[in-house]
Amino acid sequence: MEDVLDLYAEAYKPWQPVVCFDERPCQLVADTLEPLPRQPGRAKRVDYEYERRGVCNAFLLFQPLAGWREVKVTEHRTKQDFAHLMRELVDVHFPHAEKIRVVLDNLNTHSPASLYEAFPPAEARRLVSKLEFHHTPKHASWLNMAEIEFSVMVGQCLKRRIPDQATLSSELAAYTRRRNAAKATVRWQFDVQQARTKLGRLYP
Repeated sequence: MEDVLDLYAEAYKPWQPVVCFDERPCQLVADTLEPLPRQPGRAKRVDYEYERRGVCNAFLLFQPLAGWREVKVTEHRTKQDFAHLMRELVDVHFPHAEKIRVVLDNLNTHSPASLYEAFPPAEARRLVSKLEFHHTPKHASWLNMAEIEFSVMVGQCLKRRIPDQATLSSELAAYTRRRNAAKATVRWQFDVQQARTKLGRLYP
C-alpha cells in the first residue's frame, strides 16, 4: 500500500511518469425500436425492450499529474491484449521516458510474463526494462486512481445504450479528448500517514 501512496506523493517527473492502468467490461446494448426524439417539454423516450449484443473490454491508461488519459476498446482482455497495450504505452505514449511506473491490480494477466508470451524474448526484455509495475494490495484496488476515472467515465459517457464496439470506441475517444483538453485529474488526499492511522490493523 505504502509503495503506491509514495508514488502518488511524488512531484511530477515527465521522464518517470506514473500511469494508472485498469480495465472494465462494457456491455453492448441496442434499441429494438427507434427512440422518440426529444420535443419541447418532453424528454427523449426509449422503449424498455433492448437487444444484448455481447461484451467487449475497455483498457484505461491514466496519468493523474498530467491530466492525461487514453482509452482503448478491445474484444477481449487477454495477456496478448495487455502486452500490446504496454508496448503502446512505451513506444507511442512515452517513448522518451527513462522508466514508466505503472499502478495496476493483481489480475493474472498483469505481469511481465504476459509480455514474454506475446513477444520474442529480446522485445519483451526491451519493454520490461522500461516498465516498473506497482501492484495494489489484494482487496485494495481502490488505491488505483484509474478506478476513479472509470467511475467518471461511466457517469459521463457509458450510462446509456451503445450498440457496437465501433460506436463505443468513437464515444470514448470523444470523451477522452474532452477530458484531456480540460486536463481533468484526481485530487488524491489519502497519504501514508493516514494509512498508518486509519488502517493500523493491517500493519504488523
